[in-house]
Amino acid sequence: MTYRIAVAALLYAMFLSGPALAQSGDVDRGEAIYQTRCLQCHGDEGDGLGPAAERLNPPPRDFTLGLYKFITSAFDADLPNDGDIIRMIRDGMPGTAMPGWGDLLSEQDILDVTAFIKVFAELEGAPEGQIDHGAQVPTSPESIAAGDRLFHASERCSECHGVQGKGDAVKKLKNDNGDRTWPRNLTKPWTFRASNGVKDIFARITAGIPTTQMPSFADPKSKKRLSIEERWHVANYVASLAKTDKVVRPENTVIQAARLAGALPGDPDDGAWAQAPPSTFFMLPQLVGRERFFTTANDTVSVRALYNDTAIALHLEWDDRTRSLPGDAAAKAIADEELYEDAFAVQFPVTIPRGMEKPYFLMGDAAKPVNLWRWSSGTTDKAGSIKLIDAQGIAAQEVRESHGLTALASYKDGTWRLVMTRPRATGTPDRDLQFEEGRFIPIAFFAWDGSNSEAGTQHAMTTWYWLLLKPSTGAQPIIGAVIAVFLIGGLLAWWGRSAGRTPS
Repeated sequence: MTYRIAVAALLYAMFLSGPALAQSGDVDRGEAIYQTRCLQCHGDEGDGLGPAAERLNPPPRDFTLGLYKFITSAFDADLPNDGDIIRMIRDGMPGTAMPGWGDLLSEQDILDVTAFIKVFAELEGAPEGQIDHGAQVPTSPESIAAGDRLFHASERCSECHGVQGKGDAVKKLKNDNGDRTWPRNLTKPWTFRASNGVKDIFARITAGIPTTQMPSFADPKSKKRLSIEERWHVANYVASLAKTDKVVRPENTVIQAARLAGALPGDPDDGAWAQAPPSTFFMLPQLVGRERFFTTANDTVSVRALYNDTAIALHLEWDDRTRSLPGDAAAKAIADEELYEDAFAVQFPVTIPRGMEKPYFLMGDAAKPVNLWRWSSGTTDKAGSIKLIDAQGIAAQEVRESHGLTALASYKDGTWRLVMTRPRATGTPDRDLQFEEGRFIPIAFFAWDGSNSEAGTQHAMTTWYWLLLKPSTGAQPIIGAVIAVFLIGGLLAWWGRSAGRTPS
């Protein structure tokens, strides 16, 4: 431990002397735990520059600043509450590399680590001010409506979080360290870093998120200040934005394609898509092949599928905070370092496997090649396009004739919707997947956010899932059920007559 930290630890121990010491953490024990559990990310000096830091998004907390994002002390307090630090250690932070340590560390261990972490910034004492929760306003249609009005009035919140709360930014945001940040997508509460409970949402609105551009709406100096009651209304509204129909369910690994008698809808906003149930999957950074990419922007995709006698159509929906349009000055202004097209790809094996063995999930290999349906959003000089690609790995891809593969996309309020359509059968079964009813067909997905400088091997992806073209039931099951009813009825009648006979 450096001389500075040693002196700070001594001062901290002196401050803790007295009755409170028994309930406080032990700095020396905390240092030992920190060296084992925390140093890899937060660094030996607590400055957030550990060996793994450059590969983490968001970057690890710099404890030397004494600033914490998710606090319950007042917005103008100099210190966080110990409970704020304890909570982050115990529960972790969803959507980041910070895990919850509650299962591995005891309560005393966490108190000890908290005591040591405070040493880095020489934090002493308790904050003078606390969040004033006042009287909580219960959730109701009236409160949600009031929150809706306050959220959008003078673009108080929608300026960054978007009209629908999806975080579709209209300006480039950076934190105090100059790192690029993106507004939270409020429709995905499972990504909230400090719980999606209404009380916690109220805390974020009240205290803001220090070191970021999320302000405090309790600050009397702010022109956008809200009263306690108004903040509860906004918290209730934000909580109501959750997407309950597009939640990732780990047990759901099969996209069930519904059969239509007529033509398939080609418009991604066509109401006919409601006939197919959505399946939502997590997307993860591409960390396998070179060049690896650790800071992807896209995190989920929702998929629907419809088919008829001759064709199959996939409806793909994913949230994207920006429409990436190379050549457009406004798109360039809010993009990261480089601006590329948005893109999406669907992956299939060339042939349906007979068993459970599938091609290599990262674009196949020479032994088991794959088909990629790759859509690009276009630029100011060219329209969006769809390509059929034969792939035998990320470095072995060949674009060829599309065999009737088409695509149509729409972007609105931070969401892309894309429909890809292709004939079920082609004239080249040795190179193209042939879609058969009742077969489990492997399927995987890739996404590129051009505003996040994603291109080539730098993208988000999924593992393999399954696509099933559900056969139409027709009349056979009904006829079978009727026959079964007659058979069972006849057997019961026979049994009844037999049981009622008197032996002679």
